[in-house]
Amino acid sequence: MVVTSTAEKPTTTEALAARLREAAEADMKVIPVGGGRAMEMGDPPPEDAVELHTTALDRVIEHSPGDMVVTVEAGITLEAVQAELAKSGQFLPLDPFHSPGHTIGGLLATGWTGPLRLRFGSPRDFLIGIRVALPDGRLASAGGRVVKNVTGYDLMKLHFGAMGTLGVIVAASFKVFPKPLHDVTVELGHESMDGAWTSADRALESSMMPAALELFSNGRAVARFIGSPDATNRIVRELGWRKADASTWTKHSARAPAQWARIAVPRHQLRATLERLPAGAEWWASPGTGIAHWTIGGGAESVRMMRAAAEAAGGTLVLMAGSKELRIEVGAWGTPPATLHLMRRLRNAFDPGQVINPGRFVV
Repeated sequence: MVVTSTAEKPTTTEALAARLREAAEADMKVIPVGGGRAMEMGDPPPEDAVELHTTALDRVIEHSPGDMVVTVEAGITLEAVQAELAKSGQFLPLDPFHSPGHTIGGLLATGWTGPLRLRFGSPRDFLIGIRVALPDGRLASAGGRVVKNVTGYDLMKLHFGAMGTLGVIVAASFKVFPKPLHDVTVELGHESMDGAWTSADRALESSMMPAALELFSNGRAVARFIGSPDATNRIVRELGWRKADASTWTKHSARAPAQWARIAVPRHQLRATLERLPAGAEWWASPGTGIAHWTIGGGAESVRMMRAAAEAAGGTLVLMAGSKELRIEVGAWGTPPATLHLMRRLRNAFDPGQVINPGRFVV
């Protein structure tokens, strides 16, 4: 008989930490769940685990517009944070795919990013503090609520992209950014991919770096420029692309194919790697960061082929979503990194009983 997961929704960070301790003492397994947008990322977790949902932890703990810092609980959605920040003309430069509905804790645990990574980097670059529930029931903090906080080991960065395997994120503090004075989206279509890549390279080499630039397998290129009105308008004129509606990015962020992989390689290797995809494959890419997303149209063999191509280029192919059968057959993560032994030591230090997300991550 297959035992399915049970779901619980603690209403305080202390209650969540206590439930983790109880699970560890009872030798039970726990799956942290935020917005559920990345539930198919990683290898399949055990079916007889307890799902700990964080969505009841949805408060803005503190927002200091003058200091440009915000602290929130991990179960709050990105959209709710943006709405709060917008009251003061501020925002977080996060635009993950499969939106809306991501929670802040889920974004940090999975390491998901979007097109704005080109200008602002990933969330770990403006994460300044974190609070985590550990399997022994303790609540641990790292970093702080001020931007200039660099004392001691930067433990908070360990939790970014760790899939919750070192603890369940319950709160986080970020440096926030002022909304741009001017925000312009432009696009250009091409009949050939050669022309599309050339246009993308030209935009990236322009006097003002785009905040985001996406290239699509149908030859379409979309760029976003932010800054002063004079500067952005000048660069748009020089580039010669046609204006596009700002809603382009909202529609783009909703992308979430049923079977989907993220390919990350050194940026100079991105085009050659994507040219190894099966004929007619659908993909979108950020040429400035070396990251592409592929709608998997074939089966396991096509994934193995592309993973080999990505790894040969010095990169990775990670399954973002897919059937349980596909994830079991090809594995979600690919060849283990050379640092696997260090990752295992960290996992054993934080979660020696393998209570949180066992089998889902590379450790």
